[in-house]
Amino acid sequence: MISADLGQQLERYVTELVASGRYGSKSEVLREGVRLIQDREAQLMALDAALAQSLAEADAGRGTDAATVFDRLEAKYRAAAGRTPGHGA
Repeated sequence: MISADLGQQLERYVTELVASGRYGSKSEVLREGVRLIQDREAQLMALDAALAQSLAEADAGRGTDAATVFDRLEAKYRAAAGRTPGHGA
């Protein structure tokens, strides 16, 4: 069993969440918090892996130069602006 000192501010917040009925117990609040941290850590690991892969591809000369990327983005947003109400087409 884990015992944790959350400090007054977090303890008060956890108590408020339980009192509001949003959570059934302090343990539920803490479990949800740990699940959210797990999700965030998994997302960060996926981003790190994607970044490492992209850097490896760039080092191997398989990247796209910035000017080409910006040209594509500019064209994409210019086209999207033309489709919004009040901006033409």
